[in-house]
Amino acid sequence: MEGEDKTLQRAIRWLLQLASTGKDLENRTLTGLKVLEAQKGSVLCSYTVPIEASDKDGYWHVGAIATLADDVGAAAIYSAAGHVKPSVDFSISFYSQVQLHEEVEVEAKVVGVTGRLASVMVEVRRKHNGELVALGKQWMTEAAPKINKEKIHFIKKSKL
Repeated sequence: MEGEDKTLQRAIRWLLQLASTGKDLENRTLTGLKVLEAQKGSVLCSYTVPIEASDKDGYWHVGAIATLADDVGAAAIYSAAGHVKPSVDFSISFYSQVQLHEEVEVEAKVVGVTGRLASVMVEVRRKHNGELVALGKQWMTEAAPKINKEKIHFIKKSKL
């Protein structure tokens, strides 16, 4: 149990530190993110859309929504697996626009782990009425295995 608590703490610390890494995308996307609840395989956050994450029309930029969903989903997987895994598949559907300074909740839940793969679903909802804004689905895997070059057989092209 104690090891699980430390893994969960590391996952949440990793997520919150992304905003201060100096990387422009995460910095602009995650600034102001608040973790409301966290447990193994699940993270619930609150977020108020800042001007840095908005488009020219004053709405939350879809790229910023996708980045936030990716990072919160990765934190949920981190909390279950003990480390961040590379994404191998990510899709997101958008259902509604969110205005600048509007508050949303972002909830990520690990829905499956099979061998080297883990899957997470991320829901983004308006805080005041629960309306679905976006739904993200993501698969992450362990790092690629090292290739044993001795076992690779090269096929020589025949001359025509």
